[in-house]
Amino acid sequence: MRVHARPRGAAPTADGDGGARTGAPQRSYAAKAGWSGVVFALLLVASVVLVSRVPGLTASDREYADFYAGGGDEMVAVGLYLVPFAGIAALWHMTATRMLLQARRPDWWTDVTHWLHLAACVLFVAMLFAGAAAAGSPALVVQFSDAAALDPEVARGMAAAGYTLVFVYGVRAAGMYMITTTALARAAGAVPRWLALLSFLAAGFLLVSTTFHPAVLLVFPVWVLVVSTRQLVRRPTGATP
Repeated sequence: MRVHARPRGAAPTADGDGGARTGAPQRSYAAKAGWSGVVFALLLVASVVLVSRVPGLTASDREYADFYAGGGDEMVAVGLYLVPFAGIAALWHMTATRMLLQARRPDWWTDVTHWLHLAACVLFVAMLFAGAAAAGSPALVVQFSDAAALDPEVARGMAAAGYTLVFVYGVRAAGMYMITTTALARAAGAVPRWLALLSFLAAGFLLVSTTFHPAVLLVFPVWVLVVSTRQLVRRPTGATP
């Protein structure tokens, strides 16, 4: 029996050596997206918990005065220093996720969702940085200078600016990132239907949420942790939908 060799330059088949070659990069991207997502989720949770130790918007002037007159809380400064590392991990996770989806759908860059996905993550990180700086800056004044503690009204105004940036704008950017990630991953066959449904519901909650409670922001890292863990447990094989 005569065996026909594959012509030189012919494209490899999905179930042959070409599948192995395309599957290896996808597994690598999935590992990078998964581990960076886990790191981001842990860092964001830690930073939110620590920064939220500052008095909230409903705290009295006496609570503000007592908090800052006593030198503030050193853990707030620790949380502020963790925020940029959480942002770096978020950008790493976003980039690795985009590389994974690009490998599964090479023509997806023409989709509007592709660019909304990029913009949503960058906007979330920007709002997180600005909001944390505004809310935590009064604590840095008493921690790293000999200046008197800020007036409670000034400290409350700084906290209000930080809360607005994070919970009004940042949370909705996070919701948009969840929607675009889920839509792209679903189209690429990278997430099951049940996870896509839960993702859309969680994103919708963030979009319509009107509370300033820090627990609302934790919905986003929990979702990233779930998606990232699944990527690490069930990495792609190289097959495209």
